[in-house]
Amino acid sequence: MPYELKNLPFSAKVLFSSYLIIIAIGYFVALLQILFTHGLADRKFGLSIQDIVYSYYGNRSGSKLETMLNGSMQPYAPPQERFQIIQWVRDGALRTEYETAIRPIIENRCVMCHSPNSSLPDFTRFEEVQKRAETDTGATVQSLVRVTHVHLFGIAFIFMFVGVIFCFATGAPEPLKALAVAMPFIFQLTDIASWWLTKLSPHFAWLVIAGGAGMAMSFVFMWIVSIYEMWILPLKHRPQGIHIESYLRHLRPNKG
Repeated sequence: MPYELKNLPFSAKVLFSSYLIIIAIGYFVALLQILFTHGLADRKFGLSIQDIVYSYYGNRSGSKLETMLNGSMQPYAPPQERFQIIQWVRDGALRTEYETAIRPIIENRCVMCHSPNSSLPDFTRFEEVQKRAETDTGATVQSLVRVTHVHLFGIAFIFMFVGVIFCFATGAPEPLKALAVAMPFIFQLTDIASWWLTKLSPHFAWLVIAGGAGMAMSFVFMWIVSIYEMWILPLKHRPQGIHIESYLRHLRPNKG
């Protein structure tokens, strides 16, 4: 059959494989990005349930600015300057003290990224800094709406193309293939819904990890099967070569 991964033209295999390899690298880098952002929320390296709670529900015992300074933003300022900002927050985040002691630190350490032209909060404005000095309630509704629509559109396209390639596989029965191509989308909806649920209650934090793990396992399964059937399976079914002597004997005309 021509429409099987093992029987595709060489150029099509190269195209599909190149896409799968690039997407796999992108997926790995995305996992690193999660590890270095959410994974430092509890001040410890490595993603945990507590990291998920702090990221979406918040650390209600302190401010978001304090959580970030002790988490993912810790490498960007020395301990004494971070302590000074945290102490200012705990003392009430007054503007008079901000102008004299805190603003120079913010301008020196933060505004290179938190500028008016970036997508991050603009820390050149006191109001934006003061807003982060309030009790940490986790991700804002605006940020959840933004990442939700980006993930719904972007990741859905990724899994659609991976699924299209996987549909040409023949090593699994059709019901299993249908389930495999549907699972990433189911786990994607689970993952996104869990952000909003964790925002309401920290008890749903485990669902964030479950949704992300489900998407990853679905992706890995389709990726391995597709690569295997394109490049390894044809080698196992390659016909044995004909010895040259037998071939020449077959061509020699019969005498008689």
